Amino acid sequence: MNIHEYQAKELLKKYGVRIQEGIVANTPEEAEAAAIRLKEEYNSGWCVIKAQIHAGGRGKGGGVKLAKSASEAKELASKILGMQLVTHQTGPEGKLVRKVLVAQDVYYPGENPTKEYYVSILLDRGTSRNVIMASTEGGMDIEEVAEHTPEKIFKEWIDPKVGLQPFQTRKIAFALGLEGNAFKEMIKFLDSLYRAYLDTDSSMFEINPVLKTSDNKILAVDGKVNLDDNALYRHPELAAMRDLDEEDPLEVEAAASDLNYVKLDGNVGCMVNGAGLAMATMDVIKLSGGEPANFLDVGGGANAKTVEAGFRIILKDPNVKAILINVFGGIVRCDRVANGVVEAYKNIGEINIPIIVRLQGTNAELGAQIISESGLKVFPAILLKEAADKIREVLA
Repeated sequence: MNIHEYQAKELLKKYGVRIQEGIVANTPEEAEAAAIRLKEEYNSGWCVIKAQIHAGGRGKGGGVKLAKSASEAKELASKILGMQLVTHQTGPEGKLVRKVLVAQDVYYPGENPTKEYYVSILLDRGTSRNVIMASTEGGMDIEEVAEHTPEKIFKEWIDPKVGLQPFQTRKIAFALGLEGNAFKEMIKFLDSLYRAYLDTDSSMFEINPVLKTSDNKILAVDGKVNLDDNALYRHPELAAMRDLDEEDPLEVEAAASDLNYVKLDGNVGCMVNGAGLAMATMDVIKLSGGEPANFLDVGGGANAKTVEAGFRIILKDPNVKAILINVFGGIVRCDRVANGVVEAYKNIGEINIPIIVRLQGTNAELGAQIISESGLKVFPAILLKEAADKIREVLA
């Protein structure tokens, strides 16, 4: 689960991570009041207006602006709020900006120049260890740095038996070329950041940029936090941060029905029981000349209710030209799934696209018979090749 920048910063601050202070605003008037408050509390004459959406590249898309006064903050917020912000991560449709973060100006001049760094923490599945990635090239897309100057990315793996050690935080600070008070600040920053990462059961922290201020303080100017959905039951306070407006409506609807659904860009909807079977089914669809329109796993206990919910979600995608149901009857019987398909079909009403149902496993023949005798526009299949041939036929 993703959360907004302002939520991520609030979370990090609780763990002692120094952040760029800010106030979230839902209207231009609130943005103006926030700018005035920041000036009073932090002596921040200028402020930054930052669109709050679940996507990177906001600055390049026009979602981050510098305001030199409270009145300008109001004016800029009025332009950003309500805009359809398009970045390289949103796709061409963009995302609607519903709130902005009014943040203090931390790039004030001083004896020393400011410097931006990149820091992230995530699980390296290849080593089964958490890894801290750091770079002197803060403020840039880390993908570009990895492609053009990979030597500027420093990685430190953490042994889960002993956790993050002091010598490792010192190694990272040295690798970033820090010294003096900034060196000590970075060590504290990394310690607090890693503790927050572990305690919240997160799958990724990305702070880009991490700023060394002119007075050698280290703070998070941005914050991207991805929480592990499977651990949210242990963190109801974090689950409450979920913003459904930022998620695909079909994925939200699927989650409410306990379905695992991911929307794709193809023309053949698929419904299966099991993630591995779903991946294989999408391969079959591609080999048959189609493109998968979704990943939809109804789980091991497929019944009429879950099948109907899956049907309704798939049919809301206007690009879907056919549906393939591929079920292996291990835990669930194929005749039960077949009855569920027939019942769901009748409940939904007229369905104008072909549906191929491939059942294999317990009572597969009986399931195919139920489908054949239903009188509905549903095509049964026993072998995967039969299903593939039928997809090729209906798409021709």
